[in-house]
Amino acid sequence: MDLETGVYQNHVKKESWKRVLILAYQSLGVVYGDLSTSPLYVYKSAFAEDIQHSESNEEIYGVLSFVFWTLTLIPLLKYVFIVLKADDNGEGGTFALYSLLCRHARVNSLPNCQLADEELSEYKKDAITNPTPSSFGSRLKSTLEKHRVLQKFLLVLALIGTCMVIGDGILTPAISVFSAVSGLGLSMSKEHHKCVEVPVACLILIGLFALQHFGTHRVGFLFAPIVITWLFCISTIGLYNIIHWNPHVYQALSPYYMFKFLKKTQRGGWMSLGGILLCITGSEAMFADLGHFSQLSIKIAFTFVVYPSLILAYMGQAAYLSQHHVLPSDYRIGFYVSVPEKLRWPVLGIAILAAVVGSQAIITGTFSIIKQCQALGCFPRVKIVHTSSKMHGQIYIPEINWILMCLCLAVTVGFRDTKRMGNASGLAVITVMLVTTCLMSLVIVLCWHRSVFLAIAFVFFFGTIEALYFSASLIKFLEGAWVPIALAFIFSTIMYIWHYGTLKKYEFDVQNKVSINWLLSLGPSFGIVRVRGIGLIHTELVSGIPAMFSHFVANLPAFHQVLVFLCIKSVPVPHVKPEERFLVGHIGPKEYRLYRCIVRYGYRDFHKDDMEFEKDLVCSIAEFIRAESAKINGIKDDFEKENEKMTVVGSPSTHTDGIQMCEDNMADVDLPGTSELKEIRSPVIQPRKRVRFVLPESPKIEDSARGELQDLSDAREAGIAYILGHAHMRAKQGSNLLKKLVINVGYDFLRRNCRAPSYPLSVPHASTLEVGMIYHV
Repeated sequence: MDLETGVYQNHVKKESWKRVLILAYQSLGVVYGDLSTSPLYVYKSAFAEDIQHSESNEEIYGVLSFVFWTLTLIPLLKYVFIVLKADDNGEGGTFALYSLLCRHARVNSLPNCQLADEELSEYKKDAITNPTPSSFGSRLKSTLEKHRVLQKFLLVLALIGTCMVIGDGILTPAISVFSAVSGLGLSMSKEHHKCVEVPVACLILIGLFALQHFGTHRVGFLFAPIVITWLFCISTIGLYNIIHWNPHVYQALSPYYMFKFLKKTQRGGWMSLGGILLCITGSEAMFADLGHFSQLSIKIAFTFVVYPSLILAYMGQAAYLSQHHVLPSDYRIGFYVSVPEKLRWPVLGIAILAAVVGSQAIITGTFSIIKQCQALGCFPRVKIVHTSSKMHGQIYIPEINWILMCLCLAVTVGFRDTKRMGNASGLAVITVMLVTTCLMSLVIVLCWHRSVFLAIAFVFFFGTIEALYFSASLIKFLEGAWVPIALAFIFSTIMYIWHYGTLKKYEFDVQNKVSINWLLSLGPSFGIVRVRGIGLIHTELVSGIPAMFSHFVANLPAFHQVLVFLCIKSVPVPHVKPEERFLVGHIGPKEYRLYRCIVRYGYRDFHKDDMEFEKDLVCSIAEFIRAESAKINGIKDDFEKENEKMTVVGSPSTHTDGIQMCEDNMADVDLPGTSELKEIRSPVIQPRKRVRFVLPESPKIEDSARGELQDLSDAREAGIAYILGHAHMRAKQGSNLLKKLVINVGYDFLRRNCRAPSYPLSVPHASTLEVGMIYHV
């Protein structure tokens, strides 16, 4: 399964209107499922306890006015017209903003950055004139680069936003499905409803999470029609209620009714904002799911379909409630009471399907952001399954899926009402938006190079609105709002401990790496026997010799004839193009047959399986040898670091006119068209697997390079051995108690219980050599 070839087409090819409209149609099912189901619970949450629906209608008109202006200012103005422009090469979300800032201000949390990474095509900074040294942006940039405390604060801010997104992935399915199922209460007694509501909601949630491993793409074609049907349903019912019950309800859209509402209700009205806030839950998905669509398609879908439908739905509910002050049943302020009685059962079915679609979107988004965190070294390693070979980004994480399911069921069974679920969900939603506002203000100054006054105006305007909602949500800490805070604290602690431990481990490797002079003093044979085969030594270092290599040389009587120091690293860009994937170079003189290969992935890239990766790796080294010998054009400039010269080499699919590697088990096979090519074959009797490098006729390469390719071919036929260092970290003597707890207990527990690195998973045990080392950090 190779996803590399199609990843970049959307960014290169100019989109036609037909494609934009198709993407807009698809985005309705993926992006807007959560936002479109908010009418199910907004009014019910707003009128839960804090305010009462009176004969004067000032409360219902005030709530409608708040809903209208909140939807207009936050999703429409802030996200659609401003935040969507801050994409990271087409990707969006909290970590995309953080990644964007990392590249512009050098505040990257990844320790193994290189100068060569800045030459990646997706790393290039915007084509805007850099701010002058005297500008505020330049001073802010230098301040961030100098002070580690500010860099850590920026990382913690991004982690808090990420953890709240994970919390939203737990709370949104619970409140969406529970609210949809609550419609059963209008057709049965209160006692029966209490017995049915929670079990039915739990069964739907279990089914939703159990089907995740099939992947969204298998049922994704149904998502857009379901959401479109739901939006058509609520907008039509809303329009009917406006015409039939109160055609003058549009007057409540005036901001004056917000003032009247707060003046009359005072503290109760302020506290009810925590329920009104739920009208924008799911707005962050427009930015987070940007990578699957385009800015224009998301703007069109929201502006012309979702936004008008939601406004009509809320106006329709308000029109109905303005004429019904004493309603039968306990569910007097809710969505279903405004639905005509003959339509309630069909609407209930559509609502449940729409709630499932909305929940699916936020679950998929949670998987995606955890993958980004793991790629940037901020989350313990978990198993990532790609469920689609065609749609990039469709992933499934088994461990996270079952954790989300258990927590979601616990919230549903524990709360059993939309009021407390709404309080919890509202706080998670508004916290993510506050984090986005803070990061966006830095993007405006550092990345867009705009005036600092524009950034201050952005923070002041949107930050004030969001802070008002945040305070109203936080005041309900004991009434459910403690849940996202507790979840964020747990997840952020896990993520920060993992990041801190990973950083300390890399610093130890850098401080204890072996000098190149020590290697040169050993000679080409390292003072030991060199046997056939390729030894892949996995290391996190991008330069220098890891300490474990000297440990191997001192304790092993023999070593492989070709040694490759392999570093698989993530860079703070969404994707690395295949032609820029590998950085290859010699370590020491050529006769040592010692190479360094750095494989670079973006935080949304797909990692190939091991067998295909091995072939690409060997092929890239062979192409590097040819390029070094022939000095052909088209190879990018070299990058020097500590006497190592690294060359950018693409994956084999990107240099079809270069070296190609063929593997077969036959004694003698001629490739078609080999009369125009020259072959280097291994003169091995009855080889396990014949390996041939097919060279182009031109340009000519030196005899020394042919010998080097011959050795590489022989070594590949003999097989590849994976040499892994297994680090056991311990806090060094004299460390404080907190550091001992973090390293000796926290990080050690996470390391023991997380997945092993992905690359050696399918390697036979006979091909793996693992040596444990104790790191005192």
